[in-house]
Amino acid sequence: MALAEDLHELLISWLDGHPGLFVLGVSGAQGSGKSTLVAELAQRLSADGLRVATLSLDDLYRTRAERQILAGQVHPLFATRGVPGTHDVALGLATIAALARGEAARLPRFEKGCDDRAPEGEWPLAPADTQVLLLEGWCLGAAPQPAADLALPVNSLEAAEDPDGTWRGYANTALSRDYPALWARIDRLVFLAAPDWAVVAHWREQQEAELRQRAPAAMTPAEVTRFIQHYERLTRWMLAELPDRADLTLRLDTERRVI
Repeated sequence: MALAEDLHELLISWLDGHPGLFVLGVSGAQGSGKSTLVAELAQRLSADGLRVATLSLDDLYRTRAERQILAGQVHPLFATRGVPGTHDVALGLATIAALARGEAARLPRFEKGCDDRAPEGEWPLAPADTQVLLLEGWCLGAAPQPAADLALPVNSLEAAEDPDGTWRGYANTALSRDYPALWARIDRLVFLAAPDWAVVAHWREQQEAELRQRAPAAMTPAEVTRFIQHYERLTRWMLAELPDRADLTLRLDTERRVI
């Protein structure tokens, strides 16, 4: 993977002289290739003799029971994982803090098949004195939207199920209140920028179509269409706003090739 090779060389230069734990953030919409890139980078860094850990923002999702409580107290749409407010940011901060102290630390894992966090005893153990944490996530590094931008719905889901903006307003508040502390732990942020939202939606359906061949319980095309509407607002905003703030923005074509 040429991208992983090039980014590996750049990462090595960033690591030069960096004291303690280095956190590389890889941000990008669903289907943009974050997980594949991080796995390749981890393999290359391990081959260099470095102690590496990987963590996805998806692994920090709140438990299903916690999201059900949030759905009852704030808005029913919070039963669905995805938007800011559905992550356990404190868990992420505690995990990074333990790694920064040089401890061998359990890395949270979320099981999407059962839509719940895996038992802690099944979490992989990062080695003591971990040197590099590769942190990836679909909304990693996102900034909150201006309040005026929340007024109008961006899709049919928001129009029908969040007409007064309670859900999107709470998610935006959570993004401004809780997530900056986690973003501040990222030493360098790489953003994989998709061409546009339509391509992201296509990529996500591709992923689910492949999963349907192995798991009959995978989402139908109609279910995928509804599910990704939870992500549309913030994805569109990030594609417009994040390239100017990321340390490295890699613009992708429809085949996920860097252009």
